[in-house]
Amino acid sequence: MDIIETNRNADFEWATRLNRLVLNIIGIWPSAHKNAYDKFLSNLHVTFVIVIIFFVGAIPTIHSLVRTWGDLISMIDNLQFSLPLTMSVIKLIDIWWKKTDLLMAINMIAEDWIKDKTNKERCIMIKQAQNARIITMVAYSFMFVGSIFVIILPCFGKSIRYITNITDPVKILPLQAHYIYDKNQSPYFEITFVAQSFVILICIASYTGVDNLLGLLVFHLCGQLEILKEKLIKIKLFKNYNEGIALIVKEHIRLIKCFRIIESTYTLLLLGLLMYFGIIFCLYGFLILAILIEGKGMSMIRFIYLVSIALNVCIHMCLFCAVGEILVTKCEALHQAAYKHKWYKLEPAKTKNLLLIMIRAKKPLYITAGKMFPMTMSMFCNVIKTSAGYVSVLFAMQK
Repeated sequence: MDIIETNRNADFEWATRLNRLVLNIIGIWPSAHKNAYDKFLSNLHVTFVIVIIFFVGAIPTIHSLVRTWGDLISMIDNLQFSLPLTMSVIKLIDIWWKKTDLLMAINMIAEDWIKDKTNKERCIMIKQAQNARIITMVAYSFMFVGSIFVIILPCFGKSIRYITNITDPVKILPLQAHYIYDKNQSPYFEITFVAQSFVILICIASYTGVDNLLGLLVFHLCGQLEILKEKLIKIKLFKNYNEGIALIVKEHIRLIKCFRIIESTYTLLLLGLLMYFGIIFCLYGFLILAILIEGKGMSMIRFIYLVSIALNVCIHMCLFCAVGEILVTKCEALHQAAYKHKWYKLEPAKTKNLLLIMIRAKKPLYITAGKMFPMTMSMFCNVIKTSAGYVSVLFAMQK
C-alpha cells in the first residue's frame, strides 16, 4: 500500500519539490514561519536577491541602453536582457507580497492528495500532475540551454550579443552593461563576470519558477474540477441526494476560493507579462529577420540563441494561455454535466438545488491579465499577430 501511495504521488511531489527548491533559492517559496526571526531572515533573503539584481544587472544594463541610444540594433540587443531582468524583479516582488495567500492554496493542494480518493479520481490527479511535470522539465531545459549560451561562451571569447566598441571595448561580459569602474581591469573583470553569471541564474530561477508554480496550481485545480464533474454525473450513487448536492456545492466553493487566490496573485503580473511578451517577441523577430535578410551580425551561434530564446519566451506565454484555456474548458464541462443531469425529471426541491450549481458553473473561471484580458489561446494568437505587425515598423525605423 505504501508503494502504491508513493507511486501515485511521485509526479506531484517531483514537480513540487523542484519548484520549491528553485523558489527557495531566491527566498519566495510560500512557507509558514515558525517565529518572527525566521520571517525576518526570509524577508532579508529576498531583499538581498532583489538588490543584487538591481545593482549588478538591471541598473547597469539600463545605463548601457542610454549610452547606445540611437543605434537600433544595439538598443534591441540591450533590451533582450534588461527587460527580462526587470521582469524578474517584478515577479519576485509580486510573489513575495502574496506568499501568505499562496501558502493557503498550496496547503489546499496538499490536503487533496492526502484525503481518500477513488481509483478514477487518483488517475485524474496523476494525469494533471504529469502535465505539470512535463511543462516544468521543458521550461527549465530551455532556460538551461539559454544560460549556457549567455554564460559559457564569453569564457572562450565568444558571445551571442551584438558586440560594439561602446559597450564592449576590450573584454566580453555575459550582459551588455556599463559600470562606474573600469570593468576591463583585473580583478574587476573577473568579479563582474561572476556577479553577472550569478544574477543570470537568479533571474532564470525567478522567471521560470514563478511560471511553473502557476502551471502546478492551475493544473491541480483543473483536476479537481474534473473530479467534481465526475461526482456530479454519479450523484445518484450517493445515499442521500441532498447530502450529495451539498458536498458538491461545498467542494465547488472551495475550488473557487482557491482560484481567486491564484487570480489575485497573478493578475497584475500577467498584465506586465503580456506587455513584456509583446515587446520581446517583436524585438527577437526583428533581430532574427535582420540576420536572415540583411546579414547583420551573421553568426550561426547567435542565430540559434535568438531562435531558442524566442521559442522559450513563446512557451512561457503559451503556458499561461494554455492553462487558462484548459481551466475554462473544465468549467464548461462541469456546467454541461449539471445541464445533462435530467434535472427536469427531479423533484422541485432537488431541481432548485441543482439549478444553483448550473448557474454558478455557467460562469467560467478566467485567469486574467489585470482583470481585463482573459488568458486564452485566442489571446496568445492575437498578441503574436500584433507583435509580428510591429516588426515591419522596426525595419522602417532602421531605414
